[in-house]
Amino acid sequence: MPHPVKAAAALVGAFALLPALGGCGSSGDDAPAAIDIAAAPRALVRDGGTLRWAVDDVPATFNTFQADADTQTAQIAAATLPSLFTIDGRGRPQRDPDYLLSAHVVQRSPQQIVDYKLNPKAEWSDGRPVTAADFIAQWKALNGGESTYWAAHNDGYNRIAKVEQGADEHEVRVTFATPLSTWQSLFTPLYPQSVTESPDAFNDGARGKLPATAGPFTVERVTGSTVTLVRNPRWWGERAKLDRIELTVVPRDQRADALADGSIDVAGIDPSALPGVARDRGVVVRRAPGAAYTQLTMNGSTGPLADERVRRAVARAIDRQAIATAVLRPAGLPVRTLGNHLVMASQYGYQDNSSAIGSMSLQSAQMLLADAGWQAGRSGQNEIPGQDRTQEQGAKAGGPGPGSAAPAVHTSAQPSAQLSASAPGGQAEAEMSGPVIEPAAVRTDKAGHPLTLRFVLPGDDPTLVSVGERIAHMLTAVGIRTEITRVSGDSFFRDHIANGDFDLALYSWPGSAYPATDARPVYAKPVPAPDGSLNVEENYARVGSDRVDQLLDQASTTLDPSTARGLAERADTRIWATAASIPLYQRPELVAERWTIVNAGAFGFATPRYQDIGFRRP
Repeated sequence: MPHPVKAAAALVGAFALLPALGGCGSSGDDAPAAIDIAAAPRALVRDGGTLRWAVDDVPATFNTFQADADTQTAQIAAATLPSLFTIDGRGRPQRDPDYLLSAHVVQRSPQQIVDYKLNPKAEWSDGRPVTAADFIAQWKALNGGESTYWAAHNDGYNRIAKVEQGADEHEVRVTFATPLSTWQSLFTPLYPQSVTESPDAFNDGARGKLPATAGPFTVERVTGSTVTLVRNPRWWGERAKLDRIELTVVPRDQRADALADGSIDVAGIDPSALPGVARDRGVVVRRAPGAAYTQLTMNGSTGPLADERVRRAVARAIDRQAIATAVLRPAGLPVRTLGNHLVMASQYGYQDNSSAIGSMSLQSAQMLLADAGWQAGRSGQNEIPGQDRTQEQGAKAGGPGPGSAAPAVHTSAQPSAQLSASAPGGQAEAEMSGPVIEPAAVRTDKAGHPLTLRFVLPGDDPTLVSVGERIAHMLTAVGIRTEITRVSGDSFFRDHIANGDFDLALYSWPGSAYPATDARPVYAKPVPAPDGSLNVEENYARVGSDRVDQLLDQASTTLDPSTARGLAERADTRIWATAASIPLYQRPELVAERWTIVNAGAFGFATPRYQDIGFRRP
C-alpha cells in the first residue's frame, strides 16, 4: 500500500471524486461486488493490440515502499510484480495461485507462524526463480532495523521475528514476534532480491526502472510522458491478451478530447467531464464506488474546535445526505453516505456506526454551541458568511498566491455550481438545489469575538471545492462563519494539513482491505515526541483516545477474523464519538473507455487481472 500521506495527497486531485448522521447499522454482507469492467471470458478477448491508458503522471519511483510512490507506482507494480494476495470486489484478500500454492497460519501459540508454498513455476524476468531469498531480503529492508533503507513505513514487517526457507527454496516460513491479523498484506508487491538486498539497491535501484519483474507484463520503456508495458515472455500463467499497455500522461481536463480523437482508449475522468464523454457513441463510462472516501477533518488541537461540543455541533449542522446526493447522483451512482471510518460501504463487513455522533439537528447544534459558551450574535453580524481565498501551487499560507485576485466574499445562499456541470441531461439546478438555508447571526464568545473557522480546501479539485462551499453554507445556519482558503498542489498537505494550519479541511483517504493496521496511524492518539513536538503520524485532526488505540491494536493482533472485525467496529464507534473526522461519502470511480474494451474499467477495491484485459473479438 502506498504511504498514507502520499496516497491521500494523490487522491485529492487524482480520482473523480457513499444515510444521514443518524444512519442505521447495516453489514452490507449481501451487497454485490462494486465493479464495472465489462467482464468477458478470455475466449471472447482478441489476442494482441495496444491499450493506451491515460494516467496522471509518470511515477517518480517504481518502489511502492518509498514515500514518493503514487497511484501510478501501484498500478505498474500490480501488472509487473508478484501479488501474493489480490483483493476482490468486496475488499477481501484472495490467494493468487500464479504465485502461491498455499499460505496458512500453521501455528498460533506461543508464536504465530505462517507457511507459504510458492508456485515452483514462478520466475523473475532475468530467469531466476522466485524463492525464499526474495522474502528474506524484503523483510530485512522493511522491518525498520536498518535506517539506511529509505522505506516510508514498516507496517507489519516490524512484527516479524524471522523469515527463513522451509523444506526447499519454494517454501517460506515467517515467524512473528507479535501476532498480525492482516498477515496477507505482507510481501505484496514482492520485489526481487536484487532490489531489496542492500540500501543502495533499495533506495535507487527501482526508482526509474525495475531490474526484474514477475508478472504478465514487464516494463519496456520509460519516457517523460509514457511508461510502456509489454507482454512478459517468461510469464508462466495465462498469456496476456494485449501485446502492450501504454500508460500515457494526459491532464484530466484534456481526456474527453483525447478519447474523442482516438489518442487514448481508457481514462479515469472527473464528473465534470461526463457531458462531453457522453456525446461520443464509441465511448462508455464505467461507474463504481471507488476505493477511497472523502471526509471533513476538524483540527481539535487548538482554537474553538479543541472543544468537543463545538466539533459535535459542526457535525450535527452538516447535511451529509444532501452532500452525498450532490456528488453521487450526477455520477450515476446510488446515493449513500458513508457511516464508517475503517470499512467502506462496498466492502464485506460494512456497518454504519454514525449514530455515535447523533442525527443532524440544527437545534441540537445550537444548544451545543451555547453550552460551549458561544452565544447567538446580534442581528446583522453575519453579513460575511465566508471569505474565499485562492492560493496558487507553492504559495505561502496566509494570503492569496501570486497573481490571484483579491479575496472574494460569498454572501449568496446558492452554493457553487461546479458539480452541476456533471449532471446528466443538464439537470444542473435540480441536483444542486435542495432546502433553503437561512443564515443565522454569527455566534460570539463573551468578549464578542465571532466564531470563525479557517476552512482549507484543495483548490485543484472542483468537486471538493464545491462540497466545501456547501458545508460552509450549512454552517451559517447555526451561526458559524468560515474563511475558505483554496490551496493547490503539494502545498495543501505539506503547508496546511501536516502542519495543522487549518480548523476545517476537506480531503480524501484511500480505503483499505486491511483497515485494522492501515487505519492505525490515521486515528492513533497523538503522543509527544522526544523533541517536545507532537507526533501525530497521519492523524491530522490531532484528536484520539487510548481506547481507540487499544481496540485497533487488539484487532490487529487477533487471528480470528470475526473477532477482529468486531473490535474494529467498536473502534470505529469510538472514532465517531470523538467528532474529529466526519466521513461524507465513498468517492465515485468513473472510467471512460472504448466500448470494444473488456475486463477493464472501474475496479473499485478489486485488483485488476491484467492478463485478461483486451479488446472484444469481432
